[in-house]
Amino acid sequence: MLSGVVVYFNMAIRAYRVIICRLVLFLFCFVVGEGRHHGFFRINELQDMRLVTDEQWFIQKLDHFNGADSRAWKQRYFVNDVFYKTGGPVFLMIGGEGPANPAWMQHGTWLTYAEKLGAICFMLEHRFYGKSHPTVDLSTENLRFLSSRQALADLAHFRTKIAEARGLLNRKWVAFGGSYPGSLAAWFRLKYPHLVDAAVASSAPLYATVNFPEYLEVVWRSLASENAECPLLVQKASDSLVERLKNPLTYDNITKDFNLCSKLQIETETDSAYFLEMLAGNFMDVVQYNEDNRGFEGVMGTNITIKVLCGVMADTSLGDPYARYAAVAHLMMDTFSMKCLDASFNNNLRDMTNTSWDGPAASGGRQWVYQTCSEFGFYQSTDSPNQPFTGFPLEYHVKQCKDFYNISAQELAEAVAETNEYYGGYDIHSARIVFPNGFIDPWHALGITQDITDDLPAVFIKGTAHCANMYPASPDDLLQLTLARDQIFLHLQRWLKQ
Repeated sequence: MLSGVVVYFNMAIRAYRVIICRLVLFLFCFVVGEGRHHGFFRINELQDMRLVTDEQWFIQKLDHFNGADSRAWKQRYFVNDVFYKTGGPVFLMIGGEGPANPAWMQHGTWLTYAEKLGAICFMLEHRFYGKSHPTVDLSTENLRFLSSRQALADLAHFRTKIAEARGLLNRKWVAFGGSYPGSLAAWFRLKYPHLVDAAVASSAPLYATVNFPEYLEVVWRSLASENAECPLLVQKASDSLVERLKNPLTYDNITKDFNLCSKLQIETETDSAYFLEMLAGNFMDVVQYNEDNRGFEGVMGTNITIKVLCGVMADTSLGDPYARYAAVAHLMMDTFSMKCLDASFNNNLRDMTNTSWDGPAASGGRQWVYQTCSEFGFYQSTDSPNQPFTGFPLEYHVKQCKDFYNISAQELAEAVAETNEYYGGYDIHSARIVFPNGFIDPWHALGITQDITDDLPAVFIKGTAHCANMYPASPDDLLQLTLARDQIFLHLQRWLKQ
């Protein structure tokens, strides 16, 4: 949830993009840059732009569900009251699996809504991400305090105390979030209806599932929407690579073809799956964030689109489909200024089990994968025949829960089932929640894409990807996206008058 995946965390090596970009829901959802699209503020109206980007701190309980535990910690948040008018609503942007980016206090569709409605805006960073460190390290023992339920309790306590401190007790509150934070926005409204009056749950996966092969099925359809031959060519390339991996004599050539940092070593099925998922991730990431208008030059989804990748896969001058697949990998490495590709699962295992806040996966990778193992699953396996890749089945993903946190397959399955019992999955019983989703975005398969009731409407946006409605408007936006933003605003306007 990306968020992610820096993405919010801007991982320097591709290995983490595999873990985070697709297991993570939020990361990219919460990256807004200073690129070609400007923010919504008129500079001459601001006395000091720093006021909306200065970090502030809030005292939280470590464990909201244990009255005998009095331990506390400091949670980071941001405020923008530039548009606030007396009596106006309160907007709360929910942080997710990456650092809370203060750019959201200057950019984004929610600020357009805030200006029109006279709202004061807050953004609360998620516990265990960014600078919000509830414990001394990221040991598995400490990660037991990382959960969506604890995060919702953080939101509830923050909302209660901030309302008291700032005289906002009688104001209407609206929760915003994209991807995993979109789920939190919906669940905040569901579980604490007395504290939040409405929610915008963008690209929110509401149904937890251990196995999520539908993700790659949507990738197939999204590639085919550009060119019917594109996913077939990707499939041929992936199958060809799998055949090569069966013969150790090909490893030197594969190392060269994909510019690996060290000679390819395939000693276990996990080694093979890790490498194959890493390469498939080039297509998965681009599909998820296709033309998303984050305004971040050089970030996945801004310049590299489905059209670009399918163009490479169709270019016969590059050689056979396998050679074109390698060309896509080189294109992505160039995009991220990577000198080589680290395809070693052992290196990844070493980094993911580092429990220090200074560790290479502490920006969010270790934390988010823990949440998938302890709450959500969401594993994008190749277990479906209706998708273009081969080689990273569910067993590969589940094994990592054991490797990283000593969480067994049974414990994972039970945890995911409990998540759906607690929140209701698709069968959410609430009101005044709007569910925007993009047709291109693979995550829509776990979201709400049809109206449940008049007060639980879906906004299913053709031609758009993950969290597209959240980003600043652009002259290049599809008409469907522009209308979707307007539709969401009309829902908010109606609900805030009730």
